[in-house]
Amino acid sequence: MDNFFDKDEFDRWFNESLYTFESALHDKELKFYNWACFKFQQAGEYALKAILKAFGKSALGHSLLKLLDELEAMGISVSYDLKSYARTLDMNYISTRYPDAYPEGSPHEFFDESSVNMAEEASRKIIEFIKTSKDKNV
Repeated sequence: MDNFFDKDEFDRWFNESLYTFESALHDKELKFYNWACFKFQQAGEYALKAILKAFGKSALGHSLLKLLDELEAMGISVSYDLKSYARTLDMNYISTRYPDAYPEGSPHEFFDESSVNMAEEASRKIIEFIKTSKDKNV
């Protein structure tokens, strides 16, 4: 991996990740579980894009699993557990917001405290991984 690292770009995206994570915690507290799950997905996505963009990568798309593949291609080791967290969050990208993601009902009916707790943990693990990876690779 080359030594190019745009700290300002990293900070811009990573700070948005932390802000979005905090917003998700507020939605969780108010029991807006579907929106909290979506925001936890977004927080993870922003964190992954922070490091990719800092290294000059395009970081296109919304799949955390695919963004982790890009990190692996750069030589950053990604664990099986981290990929599982990414899969959990990827499932919250569309289903949390669009009624036609289900045969009937609305997204808010399909998310509960258990779903939001899983999303929170997954998002937290992705964010921690990015913070640690940045410190190791810069």
